[in-house]
Amino acid sequence: MTGPVSGRRRPRNARPDTRPARPGAAEPSRTDAIRPGAAEAGPRRLDGAEPLPASLTPATRRYPRPTKEQLAAAADTLLPDVIAPGLDVLFVGINPGLWSAATGWHFARPGNRFWPALHRGGFTPRRLHPSEQDELPRLGLGITNLVARATARADELTPAELVAGAAELTGKVERYRPRWVAVVGVTAYRIGFARPKAGFGPQPEPLGGAPLWVLPNPSGLNAHFTPETLGAAFAGLRAAIG
Repeated sequence: MTGPVSGRRRPRNARPDTRPARPGAAEPSRTDAIRPGAAEAGPRRLDGAEPLPASLTPATRRYPRPTKEQLAAAADTLLPDVIAPGLDVLFVGINPGLWSAATGWHFARPGNRFWPALHRGGFTPRRLHPSEQDELPRLGLGITNLVARATARADELTPAELVAGAAELTGKVERYRPRWVAVVGVTAYRIGFARPKAGFGPQPEPLGGAPLWVLPNPSGLNAHFTPETLGAAFAGLRAAIG
């Protein structure tokens, strides 16, 4: 997959650099945005279809932090999926956090390492900001959650919710038919799918007809993985897809 192009000095009348604002100091430093006007058409989906425009960059602005009132109001609300038929990979989070529910963006909380890991793993040409989530289907990628309702912490979910979410996810995979499914969080997977000894990586049984892979939880609270090892875990899935 085509990598990001390093920035160069631009003429005075060139389009300004519009890389996204840094969401949080806990995340690894960003790479340069793709240079608008680059010769290449941009990275293709994993299956070779629909090239992503090389000029794709986010708007230049800082994203306001949700207020305490907005975060409190986001509890138990729902966050729409980023999904389309025939994706290469459907990533499955545990459930939306309050920050994601308040902003409308998956894995939006500063310090969450999903977006850096997605780039480190070779799925995106540069590190995307959560606000750019709707560009993922053009790369053959999507995001859903095991449980739809938003909570402050994933441990607020009950085992019954995870089991019900697993059944709903199976139906969703059968309907949208992604090539691969990647559950981001092994503990939730073990509970929801009654696989108490499941580990990371490929799973022996498919989900809804799609091969299944389990990735580490990218939350900044997961001290077992550094940004580097988390990126390597995502890269393992990318290599398996081919």
